[in-house]
Amino acid sequence: MLRPMPSMQRRRGQSATVYPYREVTDRRGHRVRVVDEDNPVVVVAAFIPDRSSRAELPGQQQIHVVKMIVRDDVAGCELWAQVEWRGSRWDVVTPPAYHHGTRHTRHVTVSLRRRPLTPTEV
Repeated sequence: MLRPMPSMQRRRGQSATVYPYREVTDRRGHRVRVVDEDNPVVVVAAFIPDRSSRAELPGQQQIHVVKMIVRDDVAGCELWAQVEWRGSRWDVVTPPAYHHGTRHTRHVTVSLRRRPLTPTEV
């Protein structure tokens, strides 16, 4: 009997690193969320270009948004998390959308926005 395989996009996807968030207490006693650099999760995901806007003039900001399709059991892939993909850092900007199916095809989609480039990266 043939076993169902994960979708073609995720089987032949690209490697990315998900940095989940953790809550810490700042000096004023407030609970704040920060990126947890100590516990990254390496995943294979599919990336679909969503929208982008190129900066035409000095002072404008470039916007690059992609949709990431990843397996449904990735811990910490939610708002306030960051993803490192193709040498850039991306912020998770939408809550994860769960898509149900067989255990081989169920997945989560999240939208990612590229973090602004620093002046040394331009």
